[in-house]
Amino acid sequence: MLTDWELWACANQQIGRYGDMAALSAAMRADQLLEAGDLEGHRTWTSILHRITELQRLPRNDTTH
Repeated sequence: MLTDWELWACANQQIGRYGDMAALSAAMRADQLLEAGDLEGHRTWTSILHRITELQRLPRNDTTH
């Protein structure tokens, strides 16, 4: 299992890569792993999905420094 920090980093990376589709992409990956019988992988991607959802709830700061 990944550390909490690594899970947040993965979630952030997914958002950077897929934008508004990040949650859908993570959910699809979790489903694929469950179908393949990889329960640990499924749990990991479910954890990433929850973090993606949390990050996307945060207000966006469009201010450039």
